[in-house]
Amino acid sequence: MADRIAILGWGSLLWDLDDLAEHVHGDWMQRAGPRLPMEFSRISAKRKDGLVVCLDPKVGVPCATHAIVSRADRIATARADLARRERAPDHRVGWADISGRGESSMPEVIAQVAIWCEENGWAGAVWTDLEPNFELNTGQPFSVENGIAYLKTLSGENLTEALQYIRRAPPTTRTPLRRALSRDPWWRDLVEAYSERS
Repeated sequence: MADRIAILGWGSLLWDLDDLAEHVHGDWMQRAGPRLPMEFSRISAKRKDGLVVCLDPKVGVPCATHAIVSRADRIATARADLARRERAPDHRVGWADISGRGESSMPEVIAQVAIWCEENGWAGAVWTDLEPNFELNTGQPFSVENGIAYLKTLSGENLTEALQYIRRAPPTTRTPLRRALSRDPWWRDLVEAYSERS
């Protein structure tokens, strides 16, 4: 039976393993993870109140995730390793194993990850389990229009951080917000201005 444990990623973890680096084997396997519903529907204090991508079964669309091999031989250890990198309590790291057991604030994700583990020879997987909080923070339900309107309220380093994060997210993360931004003249002007300064 496979004993490998995967760490799944789709956001800043891909370009910034931070202190998780010593707890993984090899490089990220691009597009190797399960397809999970995602959207940029979380406001992140860590990212200067910019929008970050998160699991969002309500408004998200299936996007490829990416996998890296944990050095841990127990899910609890892999979970703790990822929690330390995220500076978050263990319950903010979801997990699932090949038997279908797991913990997540989004139970439907457990089933999807467990099936992926069984089909791809993993004993289990862990992931950052942060849910959408756009409505909690703004009083408005998340939509593409509301997301863009929120981004337009940002300025200075907050807007720069939001721009950099959304641009650095993997190209496979083709959510409705990201597609709309790629066509939005305001956003395109921002990208051009930032590129000229870089």
